[in-house]
Amino acid sequence: MILIARSENGLNAQEIADIMGSSRHHVAKVLQRLSKVGFLSSTRGPNGGFVLRKKPADINLLQIYEAIEGEITVVDCPMEKPVCPFEKCIFNNVTRTMTEQFREYLKNQSLKEYL
Repeated sequence: MILIARSENGLNAQEIADIMGSSRHHVAKVLQRLSKVGFLSSTRGPNGGFVLRKKPADINLLQIYEAIEGEITVVDCPMEKPVCPFEKCIFNNVTRTMTEQFREYLKNQSLKEYL
């Protein structure tokens, strides 16, 4: 998304894959998800590519992350146990705290801040 936002004429999946050192197939799947939720639009053809449909200030990193990976769920126990099998929780709820902080951080970072 940052690469697309920085480009003047948009980028295609192959160009992004080359820059990222990733496979075109994987990049195309990610771009498809981002298009489906309305962040990107695309044009076909030799001069085609993907461009932003929204202003970078209106897109935060949490929205991008969840569009690609799915919703981040906050849970007390990463092992999904209602009662800890140990006498004391070995995680001490750190997973909940870390997940909440991660979500909040992403939510407060707009795409515009990386341009």
